[in-house]
Amino acid sequence: MNSYNIPRNVKGEGRILYVFSTKALIYTFIGMIVGTLFHFIFSIFGMQSLGFFFIVGFGAIGFVIATFKIPDTTTFQFTRKTGGENIDEIIKRYVKFKMQKKKIYIFDKDRTEEKYQTKEEGGK
Repeated sequence: MNSYNIPRNVKGEGRILYVFSTKALIYTFIGMIVGTLFHFIFSIFGMQSLGFFFIVGFGAIGFVIATFKIPDTTTFQFTRKTGGENIDEIIKRYVKFKMQKKKIYIFDKDRTEEKYQTKEEGGK
């Protein structure tokens, strides 16, 4: 029996400290920097412990954005269209779309049929 290599999508990312990829480490540090800003604000009011929760919380949010993918389920329309893609790629596309100020017009067939239906009255 021969052994075969199974192709994987690694995109050139190495693992640092087993959990963090390079991208996840960068996003985590960016989140921690944002949390540090909140820490300074809360430390002015004497609530340093709450500030530390913001540092850890925003760091965790940065890690989740860089690491996890949107689940591929058919329950919601959003997950049907973006299922299996990285969360950071979805956010990048959304920001790019909003920066260009583009609009999407959707034709809703069900609403237009209700609007233009003629009601027939009997007896005339």
